Amino acid sequence: MTTPLSCVYVTHLVAPKQGSSEDECEDAVAVLPRRSHDDMLLEPVTAGVCDGATESALAKDWARLLSRAAAESALERPELLAGGSSFEEFASSVVAQWDPWLVRYTQARTAEGRPLKWYEHTKLAEGAYATLLTVRVDPAPCLQDEAAEPAWRWRAAALGDSCLFHLRDDRLVQAFPVEAAEEFGTTPDLFGSRNHDAALLACRTRFTEGRCGPGDRLLLMTDALAAWFLSARDQYGALRQLLEFTAPDDLDAFNAWLNGLRGGGHLRNDDVAVVRIDFEGR
Repeated sequence: MTTPLSCVYVTHLVAPKQGSSEDECEDAVAVLPRRSHDDMLLEPVTAGVCDGATESALAKDWARLLSRAAAESALERPELLAGGSSFEEFASSVVAQWDPWLVRYTQARTAEGRPLKWYEHTKLAEGAYATLLTVRVDPAPCLQDEAAEPAWRWRAAALGDSCLFHLRDDRLVQAFPVEAAEEFGTTPDLFGSRNHDAALLACRTRFTEGRCGPGDRLLLMTDALAAWFLSARDQYGALRQLLEFTAPDDLDAFNAWLNGLRGGGHLRNDDVAVVRIDFEGR
């Protein structure tokens, strides 16, 4: 069997804050193509990572819808990760999905004998909010020099404080959009389900790109875990801890590890989502 010149492996884990159930988790991840974590991926890969704002109604549902739409749109239209009109069109299209979803949700609640209360209508009118991190990874064009190392190109868009970390030799090469732990605040920019000002959303979104080679990693994280990673005195040691969890089957152990960090005061008690993309080649 011929070894592919270069491939990626992708896995992701999502865990609720301590004391909450999985159904209450307001972090969401969507990865395309939908394949097993131990499958070699040779084609483009996209991911959407969202952190729903607890203060808004139906934040978890909006985070799930937004992350899925972002991954799907980035796969279909990679140019949206360059910003401008393409990102504005994406923003308009995903906001347009919210009201139809809300109609179905309201009808389902009524059918279950749990119609919306008056105060729920008031809260829903304000919309739901979430941060957004979208990433697309593409094989770089084939090089004429067959001896040259294979490479992958990645592009990312971020609104808010969900973060991407590019690692090489298990050392941090780039952090995006937050570069230091002290930059995290309590009021990150958010993507609103009723924000029809697509130009404003595009203006507040940051864009970047880079290249990965064999042995590199990308880690996508929501804010609590990202802040823990950036604040670690021994960042290499922190990374080695995180890399212990490599598959969906590790979720129970991942939760136990997170709760240990929380109990020691090292990690804020919040929902956590992480996507790991490993680059391999010969």
